[in-house]
Amino acid sequence: MTDLNLIIDVGNTKAKVAVAHEGRLLTVEQHEQITPETLKPLLEQYRITSAIYSSVRAGSQEEWITWLGNQVATLIHFTHTTAVPVKNLYRTPESLGCDRLAAAVGAHTLFPDTDCMIIDCGTAITIDFLSRDGAFLGGNISPGLQTRFNALHTFTGKLPLKQVTADIPPTIGTNTDMAITAGVLQGTCYEIEGYMRKNPQYRTIFTGGDAFFFVRNIKSPIFVVCNLVLIGLNRIVNYNV
Repeated sequence: MTDLNLIIDVGNTKAKVAVAHEGRLLTVEQHEQITPETLKPLLEQYRITSAIYSSVRAGSQEEWITWLGNQVATLIHFTHTTAVPVKNLYRTPESLGCDRLAAAVGAHTLFPDTDCMIIDCGTAITIDFLSRDGAFLGGNISPGLQTRFNALHTFTGKLPLKQVTADIPPTIGTNTDMAITAGVLQGTCYEIEGYMRKNPQYRTIFTGGDAFFFVRNIKSPIFVVCNLVLIGLNRIVNYNV
């Protein structure tokens, strides 16, 4: 198998690495950090000719990027200047998170000719809109589930730090732990359901680490695509090479 792509998506807390052939992801890995040692096994196992990397983290990553550039024929750093197969209508494209745009490309790849609302549930929750003719319209950003728990603990004097649970406790908390957990989880579900009610014409696509929490707790038809950003980045490689 030839002409394989290496796809690297560096998020706020984790990084995903995938190998793709044409439109199919052959393997997906998750790492805390990307290093040459992280990538060497994949480059030894697969005949990779092109690679793309996207990062939302601040800080220098020059070591592994320079190293990777010497291992493949084509290396693409995905930024707002990279050509994409959708029309970007964001008024400040340089400030748009590259993961948001890549997810939109992924949605357009999987669901062409469809109005899509893309809900990415991670450190932040992003709600983005893509028109059926492939125009990225923009969207909104709010704190993710664990970020909300962290904020309550950090910016108050006595509230304990809670964690995301699989299910929502009773609507009315009868102690402080339950009040925090139900408040954050129930409140976020109400927020997401509000978007879905206001935009019924859009196909709702969930992605991100907390996507399956919403699958369990929202009673509306939704699609979950765990690797939507990777699918979009792979499409961008094929569009440019």
